[in-house]
Amino acid sequence: MKKLYFLMSLFLLGGSFTANAGATGDVEALRAEIAAMKAAHEDRIRMLEAKLEEVVVAKAAVPTKAAASDNEVAVTYAPQRPATRNRQVKKNLFNPSIGLVFNGQYTQHETAEGEIAGFAVGHEGERGGEGFAIDHTELNFSSTIDDKFFGSLTAAIVKHEGKTEVELEEAFIQTLPGLGLPTGATLKAGRFLATIGYLNEHHTHTDDFTDRPLPYRVFLDGAYNDDGVQASYVLPTDFYAEIGGGMFRGDDYPFGGSDGEGIDAWSAFARVGGDIGEKQSWRLGGSVLSGKSTAGRESNHELVSYVGDTDLYIADARYTWAPTGNATNQEVALQGEFFWKEEDGFYSDAESGADSVLMDDSSEGWYTQATYKFARNWRFGARYSQLNAADVPTGLIGSHLDGEGYNPKAYTAMFDWTNSEFSRVRLQYNREELASGQDDDQIMLQYIMSIGAHAAHKY
Repeated sequence: MKKLYFLMSLFLLGGSFTANAGATGDVEALRAEIAAMKAAHEDRIRMLEAKLEEVVVAKAAVPTKAAASDNEVAVTYAPQRPATRNRQVKKNLFNPSIGLVFNGQYTQHETAEGEIAGFAVGHEGERGGEGFAIDHTELNFSSTIDDKFFGSLTAAIVKHEGKTEVELEEAFIQTLPGLGLPTGATLKAGRFLATIGYLNEHHTHTDDFTDRPLPYRVFLDGAYNDDGVQASYVLPTDFYAEIGGGMFRGDDYPFGGSDGEGIDAWSAFARVGGDIGEKQSWRLGGSVLSGKSTAGRESNHELVSYVGDTDLYIADARYTWAPTGNATNQEVALQGEFFWKEEDGFYSDAESGADSVLMDDSSEGWYTQATYKFARNWRFGARYSQLNAADVPTGLIGSHLDGEGYNPKAYTAMFDWTNSEFSRVRLQYNREELASGQDDDQIMLQYIMSIGAHAAHKY
């Protein structure tokens, strides 16, 4: 359009000049001058259009943001800024991820008794109450701190002896590759779920069953989380191989009474795993947790106390098979763990009158389970767990540690529906035979709902 207007103007101007030229008789000279002006103007227009196109192309080639990873955003500053201002910025540097997991259930028991014969049991390992309960609801805050550290805090809302309590489950920092440690090495410090066995470092809402198997309830009071530091190293091998260990305050079950002035517990672990083709995977692990109860470990509603050393050895195994090669639609998972606990110390039982009786013996427990995902949203599973109590000395006969030769056991079956990674509903049946003449049939209906960000489940 601009060109058209310009040509029309030139045409009119040319007409005026022609009239004047007629008067002077110099028409050809005026026409030549107009042609020169037209050519010069068109050349200038072409030059300006070329410069404009160059600016548009250059602007499109300079992005303001580029995705670097799931946790990072690469920011490129405007050309007038110095090149040294280009840097990596964590997307949640000042905005931590917040997640809330609702874990509620309804439970019905057949018998009122729930004592586990022959074992000292912490309050988290005791059988839960009947009726409706929020069970183990969690609130988590997590974020990358900078290019070298990551932080996470998890608070759990639980119900104990009729009271709702808030417990600090985890509060730790963990190194990132930017710290410069050897490739595969990681350090963790604070309060966290220790890497022992298979289930311990998993949060309960990620479990395949509503409750934990008997060995975890008895030997670890559900799970071992303590204040301390832990180091791990993934070996540079063709298959998965990891080793590590930690040092802890020693204030959580199966220890207790630490004064916090030293290291009263330690752990070590090793695990390997890999794939078998495209449809199968496996993992094997071994770990040890060792420590001492200095001021007394309380159990069985604070009727039983223990002072001494405890060594716990765990062997775990897991195998998965996806018949179609896609575990999202169909998967079979087999899993099991074996526990061996050695104690060398003194037990007291306020109910039986036993006072500082030496106990130097071992007990054991194990479980095995299988789950089958037969459709994208549906699974069923079965589990069996058992405990073998130690032979008690004469001074503890008639106490809570006296199992009278009985080995507690539990049978479990579950059926669950997972609408998405944020919601799950589960129906479970337990038959617990925890003491002679104490058989209990239980029905549990559980829901697990997640809001906000939550970490990927551990394998």
